[in-house]
Amino acid sequence: MRKTLFVNVLLPLPVPGLFTYRVPFDLNDAVVVGKRVVVQFGAKKIYTALIHGITGKVPAVQTKYILSVLDLKPVVNEFQFRFWEWIASYYCCHLGEVMNAALPSALKLASESRIMLNPDAVIDPGTLSEKEYLLITALQETGKLSLTDASRTIELIKIIPLIHTLIEKGYVLTEEEIGEKFRPKSESYIRLAQEYTGEKELNTIYNQLEKKAPKQLELLIEYVQLSQCLSGPAAEVTRAALFQRVNEAPSKLKSLLKKGVFEQYEKQVSRLKHGEATSSAGAIELMEGQTLALAKIREEFETKNVVLLHGVTSSGKTELYIKLIRETLDAGRQVLYLLPEIALTAQIINRLQKFFGKEVGIYHSRYDENERVEIWQRVENYSSDPSRLENSELHESYQVILGARSALFLPFSNLGLIIVDEEHDSSYKQYDPAPRYNARDSAIFLASLHKAKVLLGSATPCIETFYNAKINKYGMAGIPDRFGGVLMPAIEVVNLREEHKRKRMKSIFSLQLLESIEAALALGEQVILFQNRRGFSLHIDCDNCNWVPQCIQCDVSLVYHKKQNLLRCHYCGYSTSVPDKCPDCGYTGLKMKGFGTEKIEEELSIFFPNARIARLDLDSTRAKNSLQRIIADFEDRRIDILAGTQMVTKGLDFDNVSLVGILNADSLLSYPDFRSYERSYQLMAQVAGRAGRSSKQGKVLIQAFNPGHEIIKFVIDNNYVGMFESQLAERKRYNYPPFNRLIQVTLKHAQSELLNEAAAELAKTLRKKFGKRVLGPEFPQVTRIKNLFLKNILIKLEQGVNLSKVKEEILSDVDKLHSIRVFSQVRVILNVDPV
Repeated sequence: MRKTLFVNVLLPLPVPGLFTYRVPFDLNDAVVVGKRVVVQFGAKKIYTALIHGITGKVPAVQTKYILSVLDLKPVVNEFQFRFWEWIASYYCCHLGEVMNAALPSALKLASESRIMLNPDAVIDPGTLSEKEYLLITALQETGKLSLTDASRTIELIKIIPLIHTLIEKGYVLTEEEIGEKFRPKSESYIRLAQEYTGEKELNTIYNQLEKKAPKQLELLIEYVQLSQCLSGPAAEVTRAALFQRVNEAPSKLKSLLKKGVFEQYEKQVSRLKHGEATSSAGAIELMEGQTLALAKIREEFETKNVVLLHGVTSSGKTELYIKLIRETLDAGRQVLYLLPEIALTAQIINRLQKFFGKEVGIYHSRYDENERVEIWQRVENYSSDPSRLENSELHESYQVILGARSALFLPFSNLGLIIVDEEHDSSYKQYDPAPRYNARDSAIFLASLHKAKVLLGSATPCIETFYNAKINKYGMAGIPDRFGGVLMPAIEVVNLREEHKRKRMKSIFSLQLLESIEAALALGEQVILFQNRRGFSLHIDCDNCNWVPQCIQCDVSLVYHKKQNLLRCHYCGYSTSVPDKCPDCGYTGLKMKGFGTEKIEEELSIFFPNARIARLDLDSTRAKNSLQRIIADFEDRRIDILAGTQMVTKGLDFDNVSLVGILNADSLLSYPDFRSYERSYQLMAQVAGRAGRSSKQGKVLIQAFNPGHEIIKFVIDNNYVGMFESQLAERKRYNYPPFNRLIQVTLKHAQSELLNEAAAELAKTLRKKFGKRVLGPEFPQVTRIKNLFLKNILIKLEQGVNLSKVKEEILSDVDKLHSIRVFSQVRVILNVDPV
């Protein structure tokens, strides 16, 4: 008797819990935890779900059947499920939201409506419009059409209203079609037919072609040269390679295929490129400071699972990473190397591939859907049996993964080491959508699942991380000096207040900065200029009535982008043309205030017309590979001056940069956030560290209206510890991390008055349980985004409080708020450990 099975599945939706489905008897042997199945959810929708559990226990409610099993083996392992469950629990989100973030989109099936004729309908052509008639005719010919195909067939973009009309007339029915997004890449190969593989037979066909078809013989000769089939087993020859050096190759091949001389076959190939290892980690010679730090890391790993490597900029941390990676690989375990920005992967991957070749893979959001699935499979293949896979190229596995925060979700089965480089960077925090996780903290939990070690590296560590090392929770190793004895850059401050008084400013540049740029260019050296604002000017305003153009969806002023000649919102993407006059008073004297990277780029071209200038920011790197191209051009010295946002501060290594300019330090220091001084120090120290990374000491110029600010003094003295101690005292006084944990509750709604009432109600409920720990509600700095008003409540929790219980209480209070009918549509977002 066949057993009735049920599966508990996880859906990629923001809904609580798992869902139970019945397994058809013929699929009993196919269901395994971690495999994908197709299920119907609701009346019509079809989704990919993951099997989370299998049971023979009959549920109390009636269940639907799973429709099919998609995989031969699980795509998600036990470590991943446990990791996802922790993320969902700690960061207060649904498990389905974690699944949605973790799985590459190509592993999630797409459900698209298809239309077909109603078999019971009697169609009267007289009731049809021209477009309706065309669609009905197409359906009579094809049987079914997807919405996309229907739109293309009758050349109508807005197809939905027309289909609705046909449904109302009873002529058309809809159904859902499920389709696999991932498509393996294949390539055409050419080989000799079996009867011509011998030398004698090959000579026979040579002679025949020489007399009757000499042009076809040219293609055969090219094949023989490429395949080397006369000197041993034939190498595989792609169709593309065969066509490369022969004129009119397609027609010649067609003839030879028809004659049976050649055979064409398809082969699945990888989309991924990789390099070959050209050196070994053992060949790296360490300086004394690096040797001591490596020994200290190994010693700390004996008793601690997390170690902080605090090395000044350009101290050679990467060489230590390579040594530790080699040791981990030799022990038969996997390595995850996390970076905060995609910008860094281009530089680091070249260094890693030099030592580890094909063992290294890269994973980040700039890869397309199919490439991400291939990387997923290669990480998964690490523990697979290669004999089960046909193609030798495709069963290769990655033992080292270099990636941004999403690489945490890959199917690792035996992690031994996680390196979190530039661990202080706020880019490790996911803001929207959920899960709002911090990759650094999540990496520490993931490592604990695998009994792996974590190395956190930074020249300017996060205050919480350095504090954990100070109280001996983490181990710590340091490299106090730059690699090769290179001096730290000389840092000078330009007093903008004095420069303006003396009329020594040239547009946005001080005279001192312009002279320093000119001197660097004269010596053939490169320059980096940092301004943490993109666009041309920060806003436009009217000199007569002070009108400033605002976003229609967000409570922010629009930023002027000169290249597109548009005013653009950096929150929602809304853009509009620049007005000729003030819409309030009609005055034509509109002026631009403030400046961004686009203006820096334009102004530099005026002062240095012969210099090659480029910009590195979000706007200049939108196109695929543009970011890598800009970095490669700067590395190869095809760019003299690089102006950029914080992208230029992220650990990039350029050996010919002698000058760094920070154009407006005050804008960093004045940001209203308890981390602003810490962040300002990190940004300035990091961008300063890009200068003088070879033999010559670099120079850094900081332009500021308040040159005596304590943070600027700490940067000048390279005094991280001084900054840390100063900020730690402030944090303790005002109950901020690392002494307290923070949970931010954000409420959103289109009506500000209703939002105010809901926020007051929730804050009142929370105060009954948490008292003075609850701050707010308050409007954030930007009070409206995408037509939704925002209000924040901040909860400060002292160390030792049961965080899980607190989160349960908060979620319970949110549910109570939503049970009040008038507040049911108010969206509430919990952000644990906001950065």
